[in-house]
Amino acid sequence: MATPLSAAAFEAALRAEGVRIVEVGSWTTHNRNHAGAWGPVNGIMIHHTVSSGTQASVDLCRRGHSELPGPLCHGVIPKDGSVHLVGYGRANHAGGGDPRVLDQVIAESYGDRPPAPKVGNKSGIDGNARFNGFECVNLGNGKDPWPAAQLDAIERAAAALCRAHGWSAKSVIGHLEWSNDKVDPRGFAMPDMRARIARRLAEKPGTKPPAAKPSYFKHVVNRDETLETIAELHGTSVGRLRRLNGDKIPVGREIKY
Repeated sequence: MATPLSAAAFEAALRAEGVRIVEVGSWTTHNRNHAGAWGPVNGIMIHHTVSSGTQASVDLCRRGHSELPGPLCHGVIPKDGSVHLVGYGRANHAGGGDPRVLDQVIAESYGDRPPAPKVGNKSGIDGNARFNGFECVNLGNGKDPWPAAQLDAIERAAAALCRAHGWSAKSVIGHLEWSNDKVDPRGFAMPDMRARIARRLAEKPGTKPPAAKPSYFKHVVNRDETLETIAELHGTSVGRLRRLNGDKIPVGREIKY
């Protein structure tokens, strides 16, 4: 159990761990502190966004939506391994969860994983006050890949906060380990991620992250599609599509996004 870091200390901890940060707007003061408590903090929670495209995912997590106002996390981790800071303070990411899980996270007393949660988002205790949250860009369908750079960034970001608070890797959990009606993150195992974090915590911080290789997805142009409609479909920008593919997109062409 700990007092939340200041926004400056939070950022400094991430940078010291070699995290590549992108600051988004007035992230240091963008929060939901008026809606409830922020702190004491007990751990870090990992999510997937159920979205694609860096910019669209960052915008969603910063602004939220009509039923759940933003910020929806503190940092967004896209596939290139950067971390986009979108808010700091109370954020709508954890929702309700199992008090037994919280107790074992605080005590860091579980084995390879916390006990299976028995309560869901609506009936559990408030996790938004107690966890830093990172949303990772992934469709969450079990097929969308998790590039090495993205997994490295998750490891570094979580280790940074564990190191700053004096926690072990057992203070890092997935949303599915907190609430019985959540499935995220899907596509990698949290015990494996905690093992990675534990190994990193045994070393000195500040190693340089590996250079991220450009990663692309592909789309086959259908009849009546335009750069604008393709950009909207995949959560990217027309400018990026033009940079990758030029202005001409004939039907049947496979383009990058």
